[in-house]
Amino acid sequence: PAPGGGSISAYIGSLGASLATMVANLSSHKRGWDDKWETFSKIAEEGQLHLAELEKLVDEDTKAFNEIINSFRIKAQTKEEKQKKELAIQAATLNAIEVPLTIMEVAVKSMNIIKILTQKGNPNSVSDAGVAALCARSAVIGGYFNVMINLKDYTNKKYKKELLLKAEKLKKIAIQKESEIIQLTLKIISNL
Repeated sequence: PAPGGGSISAYIGSLGASLATMVANLSSHKRGWDDKWETFSKIAEEGQLHLAELEKLVDEDTKAFNEIINSFRIKAQTKEEKQKKELAIQAATLNAIEVPLTIMEVAVKSMNIIKILTQKGNPNSVSDAGVAALCARSAVIGGYFNVMINLKDYTNKKYKKELLLKAEKLKKIAIQKESEIIQLTLKIISNL
């Protein structure tokens, strides 16, 4: 059962960050853009950081799922054992919420550089930036699905509400950023 949707969300986000890094590198080496080399190199470095973090989150999400399974397998006969089991389940559930929430955060951050690359990067690579945005948005929505499915089993109502609000905000930002990037990508492509 694992890796599942959360891990795949992180992986597709890493593909988007990888594409963004490629566009930054192609832009920094574009003939006649020597004065922009440092700017695009910094963007490429940031893209590599997002890529590395998202790749790490692929495994973190798998571990989070396995922790939930293992916590449900704890044998509990006495009242004390049942309480310990429930605490383990809640801790594992919280982790299974926080990992995809982190996937969402990192993917949204990657969209910031993707938008810059769409606006200012090598216009011959703008389609790659558009695909990077699609990947990043998919990572966010996939992370959102995983947050939501695990939130239903989390019992801390106050923190549950905070987590839900954060996830909703990130989802909204990603959808808006993707729309802006897609429109810009299409506009540039049609003018090439």
